[in-house]
Amino acid sequence: MILRSIKIFGFVLLTFVGLIYLYLLFSLIFSVIPTNANIEREKTVTIFVITNGVHTDFVLPIRCESMDWSRKVPFRNTVAKDSVMKYVAFGWGDKGFFLDTPNWSDLKFSTAFNAAFGLGESAMHVTYYKSVKESKNTFKIEMSNRQYLQLVNYIEDSFDMAENGEFINIKTDMVYGVNDAFYEGKGSYSLFHTCNTWTNSGLKECEQKACLWTPMDKGIFYVYRDKVSHI
Repeated sequence: MILRSIKIFGFVLLTFVGLIYLYLLFSLIFSVIPTNANIEREKTVTIFVITNGVHTDFVLPIRCESMDWSRKVPFRNTVAKDSVMKYVAFGWGDKGFFLDTPNWSDLKFSTAFNAAFGLGESAMHVTYYKSVKESKNTFKIEMSNRQYLQLVNYIEDSFDMAENGEFINIKTDMVYGVNDAFYEGKGSYSLFHTCNTWTNSGLKECEQKACLWTPMDKGIFYVYRDKVSHI
């Protein structure tokens, strides 16, 4: 009986390790396969993609001819309420990670388990910036107004909305600074649909270069390595 239990445990363990290996293998393979190409000649809007080493955000101009984000995500929802800002960053992710895990040391098993298997809720993290510069962790993309509107629609559709059509601000003290806020999001985070998968899908939506699929920021930055290699 004991020997049989050991065999079953060993089989389960090997299966688990094998699945992790396959996940990492396919993550690597699909991350280096590029899709799309920005063939639009018109380049009227400049956006940025930024990473903190794990999580990616889109950084967009707060105001341009076709969109005024300050009406959708008002400055008053931040601690500073500082309206002298030029850019706004959007990042989708697991609500538990965003609000309950200020540091990796605070990560709970329940939070990680729910996030990994799509059992939790999602949130949108919105951050304002006065300026954005290209760096090893930030690259810019120029696109047409038509493509930009496609990205705008994609980001807007990632927010959960109240009956009046407004984004639902999450009232919390667990913000990362004085110029950011959280909002309710749509969908669920999982091993196969991460914050970086969301960013990658957004790039596809607005017809920009993207990975075939990637759960990690490294894939996106590999596809755009020509933009960061010279910095």
